[in-house]
Amino acid sequence: MDGNGRWARRRHLPRVAGHRAGVRAIRPVMEACDRAGVHILTLYAFSTENWSRPRHEVAALMQLFGETIDSEVDELDREGVQIRVLGERERLSDRLRDKVASAEERTSRNTRAVLNVAINYGGRGEIVAAVRELASRGMDLTQLDESMLSRALYTAGLPDPDLIIRTAGEMRISNFLLWQAAYAELFVTETLWPEFGETALTEALRSFSSRERKFGTVPEAVPQPLVDALHASRAG
Repeated sequence: MDGNGRWARRRHLPRVAGHRAGVRAIRPVMEACDRAGVHILTLYAFSTENWSRPRHEVAALMQLFGETIDSEVDELDREGVQIRVLGERERLSDRLRDKVASAEERTSRNTRAVLNVAINYGGRGEIVAAVRELASRGMDLTQLDESMLSRALYTAGLPDPDLIIRTAGEMRISNFLLWQAAYAELFVTETLWPEFGETALTEALRSFSSRERKFGTVPEAVPQPLVDALHASRAG
C-alpha cells in the first residue's frame, strides 16, 4: 500500500495523515473485491525494514494498527471475514499482540472472506522462520520439499496469490510473499494508495483477466467468475 507519505506531502500534511487516509482506503477496496468475487485480500501494512523510519512515525503507525483493529473487528466479524496477521510478532508491543490474537481468535471460524494483514513482515524472514520451525520439530531437512515448507509459512492453508498490485508506481516486489508470489501476476499503477478505489481495482482486474497464466507450462485461463464480474462492471 505505497504512496501514503507522498499523498500527505502533496497536501502539506504530516505523513501520519497519509497513513490515516490509507486506512480509510481499505474498506472500499475490500467491498469492491467482494463484488468482483475476490475473497482473499492481503495488505502489506508494515515491513521488517520499516522500523528504520523515524521513531515518531513508527509509533504512530503502531497506534493506528491498534485503533483500526478496535474500530473494524466487530464489523468484519459480522460480515464473516476472517482476520489473519502475517509477520513476526515478537517486536510488536504486548498490547498490540493481544489485540491481534483476540481479533484472529474471534474471527477464526469465519469463511466468507479472508483479510491478511502483513505487519512486521518480510518474505526472506518468513522463509527462514519456516525452516527454523521445521528444524525445531526435529524434521530431517534433507527430506524437505515444497509442500512441507508451504505448510510452515504464515500463509499455511491459503492459496498462493493470483495478483499483486503495486501502487504509487513502485516497480519491485519489496520482500513481499517471495515464496507465494512465484507465479503471481503483477500490476503496477501510479495511483497512490489513499486514492486507490474501485475504479483502480477494476482496472487491475481487467488487466489480469486479459492475461494467459502459464505457470511455466500450459497457459491457464482466468477464472470464469472473475470474467463474469468484470463484464458486469463494464455493463454498469
